[in-house]
Amino acid sequence: MNIAKLIDHTLLKPDARLDDIKQLCAEALTHGFHAVCLNPYWISTAKSLLKGGAVKICTVCNFPLGASLPQTNAIAVAKAIAAGAHEIDMVINIGAALDGHWNFIEHEIHEVVSIANGRPVKVIVETCLLNDAQIREACLAAVRAGADFVKTSTGFGKAGATVNAVKLMRATVGPGIGVKASGGIRTAADARAMLDAGASRLGTSAGVAIVSAWR
Repeated sequence: MNIAKLIDHTLLKPDARLDDIKQLCAEALTHGFHAVCLNPYWISTAKSLLKGGAVKICTVCNFPLGASLPQTNAIAVAKAIAAGAHEIDMVINIGAALDGHWNFIEHEIHEVVSIANGRPVKVIVETCLLNDAQIREACLAAVRAGADFVKTSTGFGKAGATVNAVKLMRATVGPGIGVKASGGIRTAADARAMLDAGASRLGTSAGVAIVSAWR
């Protein structure tokens, strides 16, 4: 297994600066990560830094609170794609999920999927804020809306990915949809546990350490 190809090398901190993005992209090229995952402001910078390489650019939408208007999300995604994004990680409206407004959740995901026009969309359900039944419903809404992945966490919640959440998400979506574990994955053992639980992609800022230990 080439673990690097399963990693979205991530830097979403609000205080990230140009030198940090340069380092992120250089590490991604050196180690052959699947993608860099960064805030929309940095898409054009990453596009230039990664030019000629195979590393994808993943950006975030409705992040990290999940509280934007669907119309705003659609505009943001269109702008991100125009700037060079290849993949979109979007946060669902957590309050709407807690209130059981699953039709709205499905609609907001579908809006992003439609604008993405075939580019992978990963739906962040922020599992630390939902119970198991709500996680299942959120995953099912993502499947109905045509998303390519469900994802555990933003990394800004009170907890990150857990083995139990990943197992639940995989059991819910079946084998045809990706599951991205993200948040708190810092070691090769963490990565192995998430993959064994059913994850098919890992979001982590510790990709270099994980790949080094894996080898």
